[in-house]
Amino acid sequence: MSRKACLIFNPVAGQGDSEQDLATIKSYLEPEFELEVQFTTKEIDGAELASQAVANGVETIIASGGDGTVSAVAGALIGTDIALGAISRGTANAFANALGIPDTIKAACDTILVGSTKKVDVGICNEKPLILLAGIGFEAETVEDADREAKDRLGILAYVLSGFKQLQKFTKFTAKIETKDKLITVEANAITIANAAPPSSVLAHGTAGVIFDDGLLDITILAPQTKTGAIATSFQLLQSASNKEAVDSDGVGYLRSEWIKVTTEPPQKVVLDGEIIGKTPIEVKCIPNGLNVFVPMEGKIQPKEKLDNLSGVDIELKQ
Repeated sequence: MSRKACLIFNPVAGQGDSEQDLATIKSYLEPEFELEVQFTTKEIDGAELASQAVANGVETIIASGGDGTVSAVAGALIGTDIALGAISRGTANAFANALGIPDTIKAACDTILVGSTKKVDVGICNEKPLILLAGIGFEAETVEDADREAKDRLGILAYVLSGFKQLQKFTKFTAKIETKDKLITVEANAITIANAAPPSSVLAHGTAGVIFDDGLLDITILAPQTKTGAIATSFQLLQSASNKEAVDSDGVGYLRSEWIKVTTEPPQKVVLDGEIIGKTPIEVKCIPNGLNVFVPMEGKIQPKEKLDNLSGVDIELKQ
C-alpha cells in the first residue's frame, strides 16, 4: 500500500524548467507514494498549504523550491512527527547543504525514499519559523540587493556580487545583544544567528561548526575596524566554515545560546532564511528537536564561545 504524501511545489523557484522538474519528481516518488501536489502562488504560500496538509492527516510533506519555501513549510511542522522531505531547487539551497541533503532531484528523492528521519532543531524569530539563520546588517542588505532577475540570471553569483557592493559601504551600527546570562553592547557590521548553515553562509561561521541538533543557536558578531580587515575576516570565516575550527581574529566574536534578543541603533534590516522580514529588534528562541527531516546523520561538535577580542564590547553577567 502506497504511503500518502503532500508535495508542495514552488513553480517559480530556481533557474530550471519547473514543469520538467515536477515531472521528474513525480516519476521517482509516485511508485512509492500516493502523491498530492499543491502549488505555491503569490496568494498562497507554503505555510498555508502545509497547514492544510497537516490538518488532513498527511504523514509526509515534501517541499520543493528555495530555502524560503522549505522554511515556510517547515514552520507548519514544528513540534509534530510529520516527516519533512526537501527537494531544493532554489538559488542557494542552504538548508539542504547544511544538513547534507543531496542537491539533485534524483538524489534528494532517494533520500526521501530510503533515508532515515532525524530530529533537528528549529528556531522562532519574531514569531516566524527559522530553519537556517537570521542575518542583521551586511547580510540582509546583500540579500535585498540581489533581486529576482539577478538570481535568475547569475544564480549564487548574484549574492557574491551584491556582497562586494555592500562591502564598499562598510556600514556600522550599535547592537545590544541579550542572552540569558549576558548583555553585550558592540559596534558591528553584521550579526548572524544560525540554527543551521552551510559553508557558503560565511558570516555564520565564527564558531567551530554550526550544529543543527545541539539545542543552541550559533551567534557570530562581525566587527572589523577597516574595509581591509573586513575582507581578511571574510576569508578567515570561509576557512572556518571549511575546516570547522573557530575563527581566531580581532573583530569576530561568537557565542552559543538557546535564546537571544538583538536591538540596534539605528534599526537594521533583517533577513530570515533568505527573505527580508523587516528591521530590528528581533528575538530568537531555539526549539530543540523541533523538526523531523529526511536527512543523513551528522556528528556533533563541542560548543565554544569567544567574545573578548571585540573592540567596544561591554559584557555584564546577570545574577
